[in-house]
Amino acid sequence: MRYTTAGESHGRALVALVTDVPAGVALDLDEINHDLARRQLGYGRGRRQAIESDRASILSGVRFGRTIGSPVALTVANRDWENWTDVMSPVGASTSKSVVTAVRPGHADLGGCQKTAASDARDILERASARETAARVAAGGVAKALLRALGVHVHSYVARIGDVSLEPEPEPEGVDFAAVEASDVRCPDEAAAGRMRAAIDAAKAAGESLGGVIVVTASGLVPGVGGYAEAGQRLDGRLAGALVSIPAIKGVEFGLGFEAAALPGSQVHDEILFEPGRGFHRATNRAGGIEGGMTNGEHLVVRIAMKPIPTLMSPLRTVDVATREPVAASTERSDVCAVPAAGVVAEAEVAMVLADAYCEKFGRDCLEDMTRALDAYRTRIA
Repeated sequence: MRYTTAGESHGRALVALVTDVPAGVALDLDEINHDLARRQLGYGRGRRQAIESDRASILSGVRFGRTIGSPVALTVANRDWENWTDVMSPVGASTSKSVVTAVRPGHADLGGCQKTAASDARDILERASARETAARVAAGGVAKALLRALGVHVHSYVARIGDVSLEPEPEPEGVDFAAVEASDVRCPDEAAAGRMRAAIDAAKAAGESLGGVIVVTASGLVPGVGGYAEAGQRLDGRLAGALVSIPAIKGVEFGLGFEAAALPGSQVHDEILFEPGRGFHRATNRAGGIEGGMTNGEHLVVRIAMKPIPTLMSPLRTVDVATREPVAASTERSDVCAVPAAGVVAEAEVAMVLADAYCEKFGRDCLEDMTRALDAYRTRIA
């Protein structure tokens, strides 16, 4: 299962096309819209979220609430398009109002102009915008629906914003995800959440922005999903690539991650146990649920680091690409902190990789065949 997206931040709509979707998956549009709403929430979000109220429409691949084995096409309309038709029109000529030449540090603006010979950075920034992740969330909703039918559930929470962190971090099976979803910073601990909100307030007052750390977990995974024989099969590599494709994500680690580099092997690797009725399992989960490029049956635990959003209300120095003169960087409506929202996007990326890996192992024609194959596999490895 894979996705492709199209659309610009202030264009008419975003589009997601999900291919290799098995037939027979119950797809609830309300669930997808719920995730789209979650992506828009969060303390520190900007004014754009007050304008948009994202809802998906299904164009193809679904009949009477179930996938039919053909590509699923979804759209998410940009309500703000009505205010940008003169700037983002697909026909006609550009106007001075629409041109952006004061490229922004930390964005794709300058590199994109150099790559494509564009003289207007808006050609680049409209597509490079994190607004595109709404389409990813819609696509991820299809993957989540398949995984739910197979007993797999993907969640996320915020472990750090700026210099405020959740300590100690809970084990994945101990996270209160109801508390996470009730929190405007998506942190399960209210005391830490209060400190995070204060840090966001201070950054806003200073014209700054903040990044943070998100934890994504997946439960219900069977062992052996992914592969060890070829580099492209390794599940951790596929997950890492998908997660760093999210705008502003700069680091990924599984389990102990970088901490493992400072520890002896006896404090890094997970001892293997066996119990009748439970089967093989690990005494600990320092590996974060992946060994040798494959799931090992424990919770998947992956942490991602998000840099501060580079569009600042107190703009950094830059150079105008038209005049080559020093100027202050352009400013677009922006968030002070989008870490809580990025967790929802990360769920979608993780779900898509896991769904594709499950299809590889158990078949991708229809859910009924996948379920039978999965049941047989569970019986064999018990």
